[in-house]
Amino acid sequence: MQDRRQGGFTLIEIMVVVVILGILAALVVPTIMSRPDQAKATVARTDVNAIASALEMYRLDNGFYPSTEQGLDALVTEPSGSPEPRRWNPDGYLPKVPVDPWGHPYQYEVPGTHNTRSFDVYSLGADGRVGGDGINAEIGNWEE
Repeated sequence: MQDRRQGGFTLIEIMVVVVILGILAALVVPTIMSRPDQAKATVARTDVNAIASALEMYRLDNGFYPSTEQGLDALVTEPSGSPEPRRWNPDGYLPKVPVDPWGHPYQYEVPGTHNTRSFDVYSLGADGRVGGDGINAEIGNWEE
């Protein structure tokens, strides 16, 4: 009689592979799942920098920043009321006022709390509230 062994995997071998894959998934999935928040924070920082640059262009054209009341809309449409811009760019300074990656409006204050000689522009973070840690912390133009 010939001893014929088939070249398949035993049940034990398959179970070992499944357990190893389960362990790897348990280690890798949390790391992958945390990346969307990091990406949103990066987008918020980029938006804050773009808004800050637009505000500086506004100041160069007009001699001052828009008031807190005029807000970031002054970068898209010519503001009315005091202070009236001297040489507002008819094309605007931004195509539209962005919202942060979590769907909240960016905040603008002049003079700023952090930048008392200019302005603060910031996202309230994932929770949309003042304060917080990590992904819920403010992302503003005072950070480096």
